Amino acid sequence: MAFHLMQRDRNGAEKLAGALSDALQAVHHCVQCNNFTESKICELCTSERRDARLLCVIESPADLLMMEQTHAYRGLYFVLMGRLSPLDGIGPQEIRLDRLLDRASNGLTEEVILATNFTAEGEATAHAISELLRPKGLKVTRIARGVPVGGELEYVDSGTLAQALLERRPVSR
Repeated sequence: MAFHLMQRDRNGAEKLAGALSDALQAVHHCVQCNNFTESKICELCTSERRDARLLCVIESPADLLMMEQTHAYRGLYFVLMGRLSPLDGIGPQEIRLDRLLDRASNGLTEEVILATNFTAEGEATAHAISELLRPKGLKVTRIARGVPVGGELEYVDSGTLAQALLERRPVSR
């Protein structure tokens, strides 16, 4: 992309660079859900239409967009911005598990839906989160495996993802 813009559309490259620079200044993490936003708290977290009893844990903003496209979920989110991967040096601190625990323990949340990817790292992340939340007395569920094993949410069609969400079940030990 960079070569194409430099060779054929230098004006477009300049506009893109400006837009990226502006985004870096204006966009930050929502203090509640950790998603990207230009406000202190994002629109989803402030919406009165969302069910505050449900908290869906996902790996990335792209996964949030896929969940929203299903029109099957009306709760709130927590975006990890990654997944546990000790080999890559990504532990609980890097994916903000402390903030997730605070959010889930807010007195409003009744169910935490784990919607991490069905990769080895996503499964390990879901397991670790369920172990942290179970002592808090929260219902912890995992989206159903309508999503292909090894698949990533942003590449799954919305019908399959909607079905997986509707057929979620408790996390087994």
